[in-house]
This record gives sequence, structure tokens and C-alpha cells, in this order.
Amino acid sequence: MNNIPYTFGLNAPAYVPSHYDNYIQRRLSDMKGQYLDQGAFAASLSSEDILIYEVYELHRPQIEGEILHGVSIVHPGKVGDEYFMTKGHFHTVLETAEIYFCLSGEGFMVMETPEGETAVEPLSAGRVLYVPPRWAHRSVNSGADDLITFFAYPGNAGHDYGTIEQNGFRKLVIERDGRPAIIDNPRWQA
Repeated sequence: MNNIPYTFGLNAPAYVPSHYDNYIQRRLSDMKGQYLDQGAFAASLSSEDILIYEVYELHRPQIEGEILHGVSIVHPGKVGDEYFMTKGHFHTVLETAEIYFCLSGEGFMVMETPEGETAVEPLSAGRVLYVPPRWAHRSVNSGADDLITFFAYPGNAGHDYGTIEQNGFRKLVIERDGRPAIIDNPRWQA
């Protein structure tokens, strides 16, 4: 890995980086247990293991002082009434933050702390979201097009997906009467 400055393009409308080092695909089967309506999840999965989201990462050393970065694309769709979303995570080093710049689409960032504080912030093209240290976060696409964000976080932050896989988020974004609605997660457990 070169330790020299570099540039890369993020050209509309896809915003896939002109070069990247790691490509991650998350399909419906990767989201087992994350959606409220498990019956709708099973029915959707039996029909197709659809692509929910993609991540393009540019590698940097995972050490303090570096900034890891890339692009996340959450595709439009729903499982039951719940919009497609990312798995969501805390950072392994809890006291690290993350920045998201929404390039295209619309949706929400669902966030919470280990102590139970919650926040749900809208995402739309041109908006920047700062996720403070200690806040788990999940992108939710509530629009008809891809939700595309550029992200950046400290190189030593790491990812803790297990806590969310086990407990879920306290808040969910679902469709009600043709519009996004934020509700308490009736399945959430500490």
C-alpha cells in the first residue's frame, strides 16, 4: 500500500469509486433476524436472495491516525413494511465517530447508544451526517432510488456487528400509509 496522497472519482449517477480495494455485497440472507416481519422475510428469501446493499472500500491501515473511507449503496425495497437497510454496527473502539455524506437518494440513519439514547436523522442528497462516538448506526433507504453515501471513520475504529445482530435497534423505519414512519421495535431486547 502506498503511503502517498491520492484521488479518486465519484461520478454520478452511480457514484462507484473510480478505484477501490474491497467490494462487499449484503444479500437478504445476510440480514437474517434483522427485519421485524420474519414471515415476510422468509417469503421474500424463498423467492430470491436479493441484493440489499453494496459497499466499496478504499483500504488504509486500520490504525490510529488513518481515515477509512468508501461508498455505501442501499438499494430500494422492503421486507414486509420495513425498508431495506444496512446491518448496522457499533465501532469496536466505542469512542470513535463517523461521517456520512449523502450523494444520492433519500432515507434515514437510525442510531442509538449503549445507554439507550436514540436518534433517527433524515438523509438526502447533499446532507452530511455526523455520527458521534458511542452511537451505533444503520442506513435505511426509504426512497424509490438507491441511497448512496460516502463514509469516513478512524482507521482503528473496527466494527461490532454482533451487538446489533443479537439485540436489534430500538427504532425501526417502516412504511405507513405510503410514507416512512419511525416506530419502537417491539422485538428489541437488552
